[in-house]
Amino acid sequence: MTRLLYELAGAEPDRRFSPFCWRIRLALEHKGLPFEGRPWRFTEREAIAFSGSDKVPVLVDGARTIADSAVIAAYLEETYPDAPSLFGGPQAQALARFIGHWADGVLHPALVPLLLTDIHGVVAPQDRDYFRQSREARFGKALEAVCPDPEAQLVAFRRTLSPLRATLRAQPFLGGDGPLYADHIVMGAFLWARSVSARPLLEPDDPVAAWRERMLARLGEGSRGLVAA
Repeated sequence: MTRLLYELAGAEPDRRFSPFCWRIRLALEHKGLPFEGRPWRFTEREAIAFSGSDKVPVLVDGARTIADSAVIAAYLEETYPDAPSLFGGPQAQALARFIGHWADGVLHPALVPLLLTDIHGVVAPQDRDYFRQSREARFGKALEAVCPDPEAQLVAFRRTLSPLRATLRAQPFLGGDGPLYADHIVMGAFLWARSVSARPLLEPDDPVAAWRERMLARLGEGSRGLVAA
């Protein structure tokens, strides 16, 4: 059986840059489940129409098709209980839901202004008009005007990491001694940034930087080639 994961890609098929797709790639590796990543672009909606979704990630697992990263993660945990747990129990699964909302509502909004023009530069040519028009409609201004002061935005982004930083001073991973899905959620944002931009996001002595290196070291062989140096 070939397990397929549809993932957002840029003009280069190996440039995978959706934080939500990275969450599921990391989750599949965590579970030890083999899969094939299939590149998908914003304007290729017909390619995933069978899923009932117009966004990725989409996972095809045998006869099952599942969309939405949170739904996919819960599916993997329920369907493969003998593989390493993504959550470490139902209580931790509930807490991971909070981490997901924090990442979506706080972490990503602080990060995306720093990445918008970089993303526009790496998307496939056929996606550029869509990306510009949709994001300019969302922000109400030109892409180039969303982040007029990148240094100030970087300071604001680093400030959002305070609870993450405090936690990682006390333990090596959000999951404790080893990573859980909460780690994959947050790491998805850093892999998103790393895939499109060379901007240094963290100070070298930041505990979050040390955690990020530990997470990078755990990437599966198939994912290492998708991560820019």
